[in-house]
Amino acid sequence: MAQLNDISNETIRREIADYLEREDERQRNIDLFAPTQPAMQEIAAALLEGDHKTVDRLTRAALDSGTPALQVMDDGLIAGMGIVGIKFRENFIFVPEVLACARAMKAGMAHIEPILSASGIEKLAKVIMGTVKGDLHDIGKNLCIMMLRGSGFEVIDLGVDTSADKFMTAVEEHSASIVGMSALLTTTMPNMGRTIEAFIDADLRDQVKFMVGGAPVTQEFADEMGADGYGKDALACVAMAKRLAGVAA
Repeated sequence: MAQLNDISNETIRREIADYLEREDERQRNIDLFAPTQPAMQEIAAALLEGDHKTVDRLTRAALDSGTPALQVMDDGLIAGMGIVGIKFRENFIFVPEVLACARAMKAGMAHIEPILSASGIEKLAKVIMGTVKGDLHDIGKNLCIMMLRGSGFEVIDLGVDTSADKFMTAVEEHSASIVGMSALLTTTMPNMGRTIEAFIDADLRDQVKFMVGGAPVTQEFADEMGADGYGKDALACVAMAKRLAGVAA
């Protein structure tokens, strides 16, 4: 089992020590970062600091040195954003900091996405994502979308205040197999269940898998609503989407 001191980058060590309070998440990230190259840790550290210019420069340098695009994405950008998601979930950081980190990840992905597109890698699955009817919050959803796209999914973002009809239309239009619904308000959470019921009434329920998330959402609530999966943060969202798509997490 890897130890915190096995991670060479001081910023990453500090982030894990100071902000990852759950032992399983702490050890998961230690095991993730300990074997990675120092250059990948530097990218993740710059992303955590919201330094988009440094992420841009380091990503380009890593690719120019011959590091595979998938490795840069997984070990640098996605690994760093995973910690951002946990910090946001636990209220250690707020919207401005998340947006800065998201901007940094986009700076790195701007170099990686053309390489992945040119390689012709097949997408894992199509995912429809939206914040449910009556809810205008989207930061958590947008984090999940960024992580899903980086992990190989094709994502159609329906934005906020998404009705059941809009979810159904998108599923039929794009032949998507997964629907992800987000809510931040307890008053809008029941619209997740109403959306699933609408799919049942339209005889579309068997065509898709539903995953739900958001600050007030729990596994118990997801079960009550009839969802197929629940994710507590962006990393869990990706893992759940992979499970629902039938691919290795």
